[in-house]
Amino acid sequence: NARMAKNDLDGAVEDYSKAIELQPGDEENYYNRGVARLAKADNDGAIADFSRVIEISPRFPLAYNNRGNARRAKGDIDGAIADYSKALEQNSKYAEAFYNRGAARQSKQDFDGAIKDYSAAIDLAPQFVDAYVNRGLAKQSKKDFEGAVADFTEALKLKANDSSIYFARATVRQEGKDLSGALADYSKVIEMDPANAQAFANRGVIETLQGNKAQAERDFDQAFKLDPNLKPQFKDFIEGRKVRPNY
Repeated sequence: NARMAKNDLDGAVEDYSKAIELQPGDEENYYNRGVARLAKADNDGAIADFSRVIEISPRFPLAYNNRGNARRAKGDIDGAIADYSKALEQNSKYAEAFYNRGAARQSKQDFDGAIKDYSAAIDLAPQFVDAYVNRGLAKQSKKDFEGAVADFTEALKLKANDSSIYFARATVRQEGKDLSGALADYSKVIEMDPANAQAFANRGVIETLQGNKAQAERDFDQAFKLDPNLKPQFKDFIEGRKVRPNY
């Protein structure tokens, strides 16, 4: 659809609706309209369309996966998991459905289930960066800091220009008491994204703990200059450690 290609979602929905009027039994038009509605965050409309697809053609794993996405966006996590599981029942090699079910399980604090699904996604699609990142976050939630660092490191091999992955690895290194590793990662984040106030503040914490108060004060100054709303978050730490930023 030309309108879909141009990101004219309203126009795409209109075109698919006209096609449905002409061919009410064609599941592809319902599916495509569902995709456009999902992109518009019309989750109820998307669910209705994907459900119609499934009525016409029960073996349609893409429709189950996308209905799961719409249900997850509405907060129906159990419904989403059921749909992802149905998609995987029909296509056991569907890496995206494993990933999506992992994300749904992670949102329910089922970290073991999430890790299992992300691992399945990675086995099927070894270049799946987001699966490594989310598995790292799930491992961090389980206090498996070494495993989390390993996953973020693998993600960076695939996407070395993503400062958010360096930030994630920095936080897990900080939580795991690897201060020098955390410092290096926060410095990399700042090099890539000089407006990242949180990275400056977090690096200030590391420098304070390492006894480098002068540099810590400079980093806190820069953090609070970039985002004054961060000050209350670090107030007790700064006062307790007698660090004196000027800003």
